Amino acid sequence: MSDHSTDPQIVILGPADAAVLRETVRMDALGEFFNRAFHATMAAAQAQGVPVVGPPFGMYFGMPSDTVDVAAGFPTASPVTERDGVTAVELPGGQAAQVLHVGSYDDLEKTYGRLMAWLGQQGLEPGPLMWESYLNEPDPDHPESAETLVTWPLA
Repeated sequence: MSDHSTDPQIVILGPADAAVLRETVRMDALGEFFNRAFHATMAAAQAQGVPVVGPPFGMYFGMPSDTVDVAAGFPTASPVTERDGVTAVELPGGQAAQVLHVGSYDDLEKTYGRLMAWLGQQGLEPGPLMWESYLNEPDPDHPESAETLVTWPLA
């Protein structure tokens, strides 16, 4: 598959509230986890009358191996109250590197490789967590149409 990612850039983010479900998950179980997490966080936000204000995302803590420490959910207008494992987090503000990946999730590794190389060339160090915002619903017949915004706050 071809990679139609944009060039990385540095952005300044404001902190943002979000509702997430966080677990340590086997890499081969990520799809099931995301499905469960997106349903649970949306249900919790709706039950509390807290508006969702952005696309779904997956936040990664540390480098994945066979398992990954991951949280998934939605940005919200205000913090949610803990419910059924769903908790409030704050997406950090400050300087971050961002790159838009257009293509299959299977090709995301290439975009991360380019981003890491670019950060090294710029003399920048990534922080301990990053997230992917899923900007559109992937079409199973056309996985190359998926748009994923990778955001990696700087150390």
